Amino acid sequence: MVDTFSAVIQRPNLLTFVIIFLWGFYIMVTRYNLVKKLIGMYLVQTSVIYFLVSISAKKGATVPILFSATESVQAANYANPLPHVLTLTAIVVGVATTGVGLALCAAIYRRYGSLDEQEIIERLE
Repeated sequence: MVDTFSAVIQRPNLLTFVIIFLWGFYIMVTRYNLVKKLIGMYLVQTSVIYFLVSISAKKGATVPILFSATESVQAANYANPLPHVLTLTAIVVGVATTGVGLALCAAIYRRYGSLDEQEIIERLE
């Protein structure tokens, strides 16, 4: 138990990631308003981006670009570019998903006059 507590104290960014993720998931599950569900989804996406950024940080690392082929390569000196690429991809997917979700909310509101999930389901039955 003490080891777990000390690990959380040393890496508060991971605790922040978990809190934001669970907060967004809670909003998505418990709220009936579709825009609030989109806000919860956005929080989940943002927490994943925050997680990718926090795990990609490396002290003393440089970009993985070699200027000569004769240079000796030591992987510990370079930053891993994969989390950065995944972060950019997650940002683009998050913006697109949020935009499509808001467009669908506008269409649902025009059709049913409400964004409450329970009212929409009652009208469909």
